[in-house]
Amino acid sequence: MTGTPPAAYNGRYELRSQVARGGTAQVYLARDLLLDRPVALKVLDPQLSTDHTFVERFRREAQAAANLSHPNIVPVFDWGEADHTYFIVMEYVDGEPLSAIIRSQAPLDAENSASIAIDIAKALSYAHRHGVVHRDVKPGNVLITSDGQVKVTDFGIARAIGADEQVTQTGLVMGTATYFSPEQAQGLGVDGRSDLYALGVVLYEMATGRPPFTGDTPVSIAYQHVREIPPTPRSLNANIPPALEAIILQAMAKVPGERYATADDLRADLERFLRHQPVLAKVPSEYTGSVVPLSQETALLSATTVSPATPRRPDRQKSTTPYWVAAAIVLLAALAATAVLGGRALGYFGAPHYLRVPDVEHLTLPVAESRLRAAGFVPHIAGRVPGTLANQNTVTVQSPTYPNTAKRNTTVNLTVAGAVPTAVVPTVTDEPFAKAKQALRKQGFRVTEKTVSPTNSSQANNLVIAQDKTGIQPKGSTITLSVVQTTTVAVPTLAGQTTTQAGVLLDQAKLTPGTTTQQYSSSVQQGSVISSSPAAGTQVAQGSAVNLVVSSGAGDTVPDVIGLSDSNAQAAIRNAGLLPVKGAPKGTTDSNLTGQVWYQRTNTNPPVAAGGQVAPNTEVFYRLYVLVGGSTTTTTSLPGNTGTSTTTTSTLPISGPG
Repeated sequence: MTGTPPAAYNGRYELRSQVARGGTAQVYLARDLLLDRPVALKVLDPQLSTDHTFVERFRREAQAAANLSHPNIVPVFDWGEADHTYFIVMEYVDGEPLSAIIRSQAPLDAENSASIAIDIAKALSYAHRHGVVHRDVKPGNVLITSDGQVKVTDFGIARAIGADEQVTQTGLVMGTATYFSPEQAQGLGVDGRSDLYALGVVLYEMATGRPPFTGDTPVSIAYQHVREIPPTPRSLNANIPPALEAIILQAMAKVPGERYATADDLRADLERFLRHQPVLAKVPSEYTGSVVPLSQETALLSATTVSPATPRRPDRQKSTTPYWVAAAIVLLAALAATAVLGGRALGYFGAPHYLRVPDVEHLTLPVAESRLRAAGFVPHIAGRVPGTLANQNTVTVQSPTYPNTAKRNTTVNLTVAGAVPTAVVPTVTDEPFAKAKQALRKQGFRVTEKTVSPTNSSQANNLVIAQDKTGIQPKGSTITLSVVQTTTVAVPTLAGQTTTQAGVLLDQAKLTPGTTTQQYSSSVQQGSVISSSPAAGTQVAQGSAVNLVVSSGAGDTVPDVIGLSDSNAQAAIRNAGLLPVKGAPKGTTDSNLTGQVWYQRTNTNPPVAAGGQVAPNTEVFYRLYVLVGGSTTTTTSLPGNTGTSTTTTSTLPISGPG
């Protein structure tokens, strides 16, 4: 920015401090004066605001990003123009960028790396389903909050500039060369799989502590993404499990078709890895000896065969050439490579000629098809969505999108608005998966399965416990069913362990901590586990919750007052440091029981039996027997041996609970 930024953008967003600076913008901590909350204010450099085409694209993409509402995405609240430039208002996340965590802690352990990547993949999957490709996935755009939540930022910003702008364009580098996909590095069209390549690079860097390619310039790094094979992750960090390495390599496949098809597929494989299940990842062709050979124009070094485990590099030859001559040769080679890459992107040096994809969104289908054919592309109706009277037979989404480039005769998929057959989605929860799938397909819906752990012990294997759509839906819609897949494990022995140790043991057993109940104990140290529910050794479903009873330390011992008189019971309870509470008596016809305690309990939840430990001053409730419903006959001898006198005393029932 030039000059001093305004104190408050649009009179509403008051700048507090600068928190970050990038190649195209500066980010400030600001205060939303209207809603009285902190926000992040990203202000674009003024030179970007002079391009009217960019501004319009930026506006559309800002609106698209504002519609992304997901727990792992930093939401966009507002955008506008001020001080001769444009700005975006986002949620302020009090956290640390993943790039800083990698610098200070990498390599991260495999489970932590996979968990972070899963949350990033969830954000990308949601964005891709809503037509937004990030195009600048990198550790600096991933924030980790203090409680471990992962949030991806800068959605839609990189996509605001067309793919025809080269990485070497002065002052305008959209995206980051270290995380470019090969097609992005060549200025070709990109889709969601380009984001997956970048996520693969991020995962590579988390697991190994370094990116796969480095260089002095963005062009040299971009060239490596296109033509070179990175070291396998396990060659840099032997602690990386082979399954995680396979996932990283497939995500980073040179050919988009060899990568994961969707972010959900990548997420599912990472989750399989965390559950210690076989993953579906396949090592891409560049690691299996079928590397595409370099053309005569671009080959600076001869192609070599690459083994699956360790990519081979051309042997270094010892040279006596003076240093300055070698430096000149390297410089000329870099310039030649840059020229060839740029030329091939434009269709020269034998490369296929790439054409600009026209913008046909919001056009009627006949007009859109005509424009695509005239531009050298093949239109294809990929799907239909419900429409309104205003947009009947109108293109709502196209792929590839404008202004990307693609080869002549590339198919452009169109989603068209219009009336489509609908049906009511049957409710299939609590049904076996096979039966549920059959019912949904009968109504014209597609079905996908999402495996989940059971939420309670009554849920059988292959039971559907949730579905993502209900009500009236277009036929052909995909219904995702959450299906129970039970894997049982034994509850570990937790008694005597601290709560921290118990948590570690539960995590190792693939179980989760449930509720924690405090209880006094004279035999178990304060803070240690007394017992668990289910008990140790019980077979439960993987992922089940285990409740803990934890010692509060030694308390006061509850005395046994059954059979004592009222006065003796009160004395015993008070001597134990507790409070006696006498309840209503219970009648009895047995005179031998009269006046004795027949019932006691502590006023705790749950009650503690005699001999148990409770907190000082806990109330001990007790009840006595009283004589009711009978009579007592007393025979008395009269003086002087003159006879006897008999007295009969009747007892009357008393009121109160029996």
